[in-house]
Amino acid sequence: MQKLSAFSAALGFFAIVSSVGAVHGQPLDKVTFATNWVAQAEHGGFYQAVVDGTYKKYGLDVTLLPGGPNVNHRLQLIAGRIEFYMAANTLQAFDAAAQNIPTLVVAAMFQKDPQVLLAHPDQGIEKFTDLKNLTLLISKEGIASYFQWMKHDFGFSESKVKPYTFNPQPFLVDKRTAMQGYVTSEPYTIETQGGFKPKIFLIADQGWDSYSTLIETRRDLVAKKPDLVQRFVDASAIGWYHYLYGDNAAANARIRRDNPEMTEARLAYSIAKMKEYGIVDSGDAVKGGIGAMSDARMKSFFDKMVASGVVKAGIDYKKSYTLQFVNKGVGAQLHPNN
Repeated sequence: MQKLSAFSAALGFFAIVSSVGAVHGQPLDKVTFATNWVAQAEHGGFYQAVVDGTYKKYGLDVTLLPGGPNVNHRLQLIAGRIEFYMAANTLQAFDAAAQNIPTLVVAAMFQKDPQVLLAHPDQGIEKFTDLKNLTLLISKEGIASYFQWMKHDFGFSESKVKPYTFNPQPFLVDKRTAMQGYVTSEPYTIETQGGFKPKIFLIADQGWDSYSTLIETRRDLVAKKPDLVQRFVDASAIGWYHYLYGDNAAANARIRRDNPEMTEARLAYSIAKMKEYGIVDSGDAVKGGIGAMSDARMKSFFDKMVASGVVKAGIDYKKSYTLQFVNKGVGAQLHPNN
């Protein structure tokens, strides 16, 4: 009986090893993930999952397709040429629902929109509403979105706005201006070119509760291949944990390869700011893990956008996203506080 038990155990062990080998021997699912801008630290978790083999461990062969000026990869998603796209914010998802575009947000890698307004440090600007006293350099897209909320909720005036051309020089030479930017990028430019640290006002901390850096896919892919979508979301979350809290040297090297203008110093600054301001792992992500979303948060942002006149009240915004693939705590054990 002991010999028979040992033989059975050996067979069981061999079956397990063979099964694992068969899984690893299967071809990887090829998918393409397109970003909405050139390679940078704000895409770091996705690069991390490529270079450290996380995507491969989840059975995926992922191609990262960087974006850039005059590039619209979202059209390729709609046309079925790519599987996943990185949407900048929740408004894009609401717009898709309004136009009956068959796309769906499946995860939000940033809990906070990195959008900021910057002011000079010696102009008596201590709180967000003090910015009303300055000329605001804001882009056309910003005026159509978050500035409408600023007008509605805080009483900002469009008469104080001038076009932002993504050139910091007008801000640097005029102390009575405030400039839009990303907390992970423009403050670094001001520090290095202007020689001073600007006042930073993250609009997410003022109530602008849009998610950012969302993973978007097509409805048909969710319906036909939910396992593939789940694996991509899970592996991306783990990639972000490793990028923020592990060894990210290889990911940064790949980012610099795709964007030679990126420097080690800028990458390090961006990562530090993402941690400092809780861009990735605050809010819903504390319990649900990176990528988490909630119905309450979506409703809150939608209601604010309706009140501000940015979106129409009749939109069925719930068609723009699904919680099917998130809030499962995947990778949360990798956070240094856990």
